[in-house]
Amino acid sequence: MRKTVLSIAFLLVSAATFAQWSIDKGHTKFTFIAEHHGLSEVDGYFKKFDGKITAAKDDLSDAVFEISIESASINTDLEMRDNHLKSEDMFNVEKFPAINFKSTSLTKISGNKYKMGGNITIKGVTKPITLDVTMNGPMAHPNPNNKIPQLGIKATGTIKRSDFGIGGKLQNIMVGDEIAIRATGEFQKK
Repeated sequence: MRKTVLSIAFLLVSAATFAQWSIDKGHTKFTFIAEHHGLSEVDGYFKKFDGKITAAKDDLSDAVFEISIESASINTDLEMRDNHLKSEDMFNVEKFPAINFKSTSLTKISGNKYKMGGNITIKGVTKPITLDVTMNGPMAHPNPNNKIPQLGIKATGTIKRSDFGIGGKLQNIMVGDEIAIRATGEFQKK
């Protein structure tokens, strides 16, 4: 009994020391750019996602970022292409409804510039990724009526679609293998 009480007390103290930040969906976007036929680029974004940051330190140096994106929410402003991207050969959204990211490290480079390591899972395949991150804040909201601390994030990196089995039947001349990814957004402290 005493062990149980101590365990519960430890969990409560541990939980109280971690701050949670929730994603501000109205000010966040997850985008990608792919080379198209060696002539131009095609860009797109995902409409539905969720995410949070958990950190014990006020400077967020120990922050863990967790993002989940609904793969069926992909949008390139061309319905025929979007339907193809949702198909079995591409994102296979029926079988793999989510794209997930969880950070494993955050290293300050200088000022508000960081390198973030993490794991990204697409189509059931998990690969490590390193992102270049600009982090603005945490700071008070500019609106004096809103006292909730805010944090702005911009993260960029690249993945190879072939690493995740995306478009295995496509030749790289049709759609480039390297896909630039970019996330910009805001988080609010809970």
